[in-house]
Amino acid sequence: MSGVEGSPTHPFAPTQIAALLESTCALIEGEINALGDEGAQWHPAPGEWCVNECVGHLIESERRGFAGRIRDMIAGKPLKAWDQEAVARERNDCARMSQSVWMEFMGLRHDSIALVRSLTAADLERSGEHPKVGMLFVKGLLQEWVHHDRNHTKQLLAVVQARVYPHMANSQKFVGE
Repeated sequence: MSGVEGSPTHPFAPTQIAALLESTCALIEGEINALGDEGAQWHPAPGEWCVNECVGHLIESERRGFAGRIRDMIAGKPLKAWDQEAVARERNDCARMSQSVWMEFMGLRHDSIALVRSLTAADLERSGEHPKVGMLFVKGLLQEWVHHDRNHTKQLLAVVQARVYPHMANSQKFVGE
């Protein structure tokens, strides 16, 4: 029986992965446009990322962790680890205009979606040894890409929730019902 909680599923096909990666774009575009620069640069607490930084992390993850690694696996190149916190500090996305961060993300994501759509059955079986986590396969990395996107879009949405929460007055009592 399919669709039952806990029942086995099949991995998403590359065409579905491409569509899911594309759907992330719509969510981020809507949030960035609604928030503007000030809203996209707001931090819910010290040390927590703003919306711009969440998107900046998606950019670097795409470049270094997903599309980059897939290209390296297909080319037979070694996989590399990267320091996500150091890269985030160097990018300084919080100080950037939100539309600039968005445009950078969209340019990269457009190319990534084309890459995913172009993958062959043989490409999906390609692999590489990651210095920290061991053997990775293109087919597994595609599934993680969707998971990673959803994780950071939840984070992005949580920033917006934290922004409105103090202004909800007694409506705060509805939270958690």
